[in-house]
Amino acid sequence: MANKTALIFGISGQDGAYLAHMLLSKGYQVHGASRDAEALRFVNLTRLGIKNHVQLHSASLSDFRSTLSILTMVEPDEIYNLAGQSSVVLSFDQPVETFESVTVGTLNILECIRYVKLPLRMFNAISSECFGDANEPANEETPFRPCSPYGMAKSAAFWAVKTYRDAYGLQVCSGILSNHESPIRPERFVCRKIVAAAVRIANGSGEKLSLGNVSIQRDWGLASEYADAMWRILQQESLEDFVIATGDTCTLGDLMDAAFASVGLDVKDHVTIDNSLLRPLDISVSRLDPGKARKKLGWEARHRGRRLAELLVKCEQENSVGPTTVDFQRFR
Repeated sequence: MANKTALIFGISGQDGAYLAHMLLSKGYQVHGASRDAEALRFVNLTRLGIKNHVQLHSASLSDFRSTLSILTMVEPDEIYNLAGQSSVVLSFDQPVETFESVTVGTLNILECIRYVKLPLRMFNAISSECFGDANEPANEETPFRPCSPYGMAKSAAFWAVKTYRDAYGLQVCSGILSNHESPIRPERFVCRKIVAAAVRIANGSGEKLSLGNVSIQRDWGLASEYADAMWRILQQESLEDFVIATGDTCTLGDLMDAAFASVGLDVKDHVTIDNSLLRPLDISVSRLDPGKARKKLGWEARHRGRRLAELLVKCEQENSVGPTTVDFQRFR
């Protein structure tokens, strides 16, 4: 793969950094956009060793003119929209900002694509939070029932993408992504919080880890593997939406037990439950069916459940960024 240009909105985040690394390895010219590219340190890009290989720009997706300017300047072949407020917890405190950054930002990209009439393709990152509680595995045909402002915003963005694809024939699509983690995930996200605390406690910190509801059930995967799925989706002849998940669901408690066990600790001795950390409304169970991705993309997650927790602990101990290039040929 060579001579293609990609534009990543949200390149400073976990997904954006792993995606940029993968696209560079495929010979892409990679551009990244953030609100203030001069002020940000782009720590994730630095940790992956690619900051000097990416062209960074300042752009605000909530500003149509700013979005249009970067599209006309870069003229990308592919756009990856990974931007917007991404914390479910924070979305309850900042619902309007969440909705504007996710939904209005997506609409601005779609309108700009329609306006510039470039032969480009766009991938839009959506969340399994859109499904709400899913006791039966949710797939691409499952109705959305979000129960957080974040889920509401992502649901609206999904329908905006589908509407523009159907109404204007744009080559745009969404990936409905389950929870996915990595060693460069901020500690405000619960899996990294657990892993980092387990390693510190094993090293003698003496702290107690405080958590909310550990009985929630989620489908947890590895971010670098999900970046590969994003790229595969945009390489399809005709773009459509995909659920990207491992297909396995476990409780947060199971993930926590595996993380602490991998450093030789009994979780009961080091974790306390703090009811102040509970969300106003939360998903109890999230089960997902990635069968379409397996069949049409040749993609399947390798790291899941206990294996994922053990990998993240090992990376934390070694201060490693984990797998950055994934070979899925064995799944074809």
